[in-house]
Amino acid sequence: MADLPTLGRRIRHFRTAAGLTLEELGARIDVAPSQLSLIENARREPRLTLLTDLARAVGVTVADLLDESPPDERSALEIDLERAQSRAAYRELGLPTVRPSKGMADDVLRALVGLHGELDRRARLAIATPEEARRANTRQRRAMQAVDSHLPEIEALASRDVEAVGHRGGALTHRTVSLMAERMGLDLVHVGDLPHSARCVLDLENGRIYLPPASIPGGHGLRSLALQSMAHLVLGHGEPTDYADFLRQRQEASYYAAACLMPLGPTIAFLEEAKQERNIAIEDLRDAFGVTHEAAALRFTNLATSRLGIPVHFLRVDGDGSVMRAYENDGLPLPVDATGSTEGQLVCRHWSARNAFSRSTRTTEYYQYTDTPKGTFFEATQTGQGDSDEFSITVGVPYQESKWFRGRETGHRASSRCPDLTCCRRPEPGAVERWHGRAWASARVHAHIFSPLPQGTYPGIDDRELYDFLESHSPGTPADG
Repeated sequence: MADLPTLGRRIRHFRTAAGLTLEELGARIDVAPSQLSLIENARREPRLTLLTDLARAVGVTVADLLDESPPDERSALEIDLERAQSRAAYRELGLPTVRPSKGMADDVLRALVGLHGELDRRARLAIATPEEARRANTRQRRAMQAVDSHLPEIEALASRDVEAVGHRGGALTHRTVSLMAERMGLDLVHVGDLPHSARCVLDLENGRIYLPPASIPGGHGLRSLALQSMAHLVLGHGEPTDYADFLRQRQEASYYAAACLMPLGPTIAFLEEAKQERNIAIEDLRDAFGVTHEAAALRFTNLATSRLGIPVHFLRVDGDGSVMRAYENDGLPLPVDATGSTEGQLVCRHWSARNAFSRSTRTTEYYQYTDTPKGTFFEATQTGQGDSDEFSITVGVPYQESKWFRGRETGHRASSRCPDLTCCRRPEPGAVERWHGRAWASARVHAHIFSPLPQGTYPGIDDRELYDFLESHSPGTPADG
C-alpha cells in the first residue's frame, strides 16, 4: 500500500475532480464522512475492500489510488511539510505544527518546505562534530565487544546469499560476486570518474553499482566494494540518521562483505584445522581466501572468541603510531582519551604495532611478546603502504593463547608501562638538559588536521559531486554511453 499521506491526498484529489463532497462520497459507499476525512488526512489506513469501493465511486482504478506519486504540486508540498514537521529535530524545538489550509498560498508552502530543507541540509553538514564522532566510535567498539565481534544474523544472510549462487568453498571470484548482484537486480558498472570522495556508488533507481576500473590502493578490493553496496540492500539500510547510525551501517556492511568473501563454514574449518596443528596465522587465512591482510585479520576477530574460544585484539596503526581502528576483548590496555575513544591516540612505542615499522624486511609477519600492566600478550603484525602513509595490522592474544599460533617461538619481547608517561613519551632528563634550547625541528604537517569534518547525507561524501555523477551516468545520458 502507498504511504498514507500520499494515499489520502490522491483520494481527495480524485474525489474533488469527480465533484463530490465528503458527504456525497460517503453516501455512495455507505461510510461516514468523518471516517473518510480521517483517511484523506492520513489518520486511518483503509481496508482494500474500502479502497475498491472508493475507486469505483470516483471513477478510477485501485492502482490509480495506490500510485506512489503525489497527484499535483500542491499535494507534494503538503506532504513534504508534514514529513518535515514529523521529524525528531523539529519536534524537539517545541514549535506548533502548521496545517496547510485551503487559503494558504502555494508560495507560503514552498517557503516553509524550503526552510525545512535548508535546516535539514545544515544539520547533515554538521552531522559529526569531532567529539560526537569519537563518542560514536567508542559506543560502536563497546557494542562489538559485548558480542565478541560476532554478528550471527549477518553470518546467516551472507551464507544464504553465497550458497544461492552455487559457491561452496575457496576464494570468492569476481564472477560469483556478479552473480550475487544479478540475483538482487543489480549490474556492476566500472567507471573512471567516481566522485573523488566515494569508493563506490549504489544507484537504486537504475539497479547499478558503480565501481572503479581496477583495485584502488589501501586494501579495498573490487569484490569487497561490490558486496558492501549489496549489503545495504540485504540489511535494509536507509539514509543514516546521525553519525552513530552511519558507523553502524558501515560496520554491518563490512561484516557482510567479509562473511561472503570468507564464508562461515569454510573459514571455521580452516581455522579449526590450523588451531589443531597449533599453526594459526593471519597470512595463511589471507592467502586461502584471496583477501587483504586487514580483511583476514578482521574476519579472525569475528570468529576467534565465538567459535574458537580465543580472546583477541586487533589494531590498525598509522605510521606515526596513531590508532586508526581498534578492537579488544582480551584486556589489552588500549590508549584512550577522556571520552573513552581510542581512534587517533598514540600506541606505546614498544608495542608490536610500532616495532614492526623498524624492520628492513617486511614480507612476513613480525611476532612479539609484550609485557603490559594488564598482562603479557603475543602479537603478530604485518605492515603495509596506504595512499599517503604506511600502516600496520596487528592481531594479538593473551600469553596463554599463544600456543595456538605460528611465531610463538619468537625471541622478540618488549615491556610497556603505558599509560605511564615515563614509559615512552617523556624524554630522558639528561637529553632534555643536553638539547633544550640548542635545536629546532620543523614539524611535518599532517593533512588530516586540515581535513573537513564528515559532511553530507553520507558523511564524507560531497552531495553535489555525488548527484552530478548520478545524473551524468543515468541511462540515456551522453556520458553513460
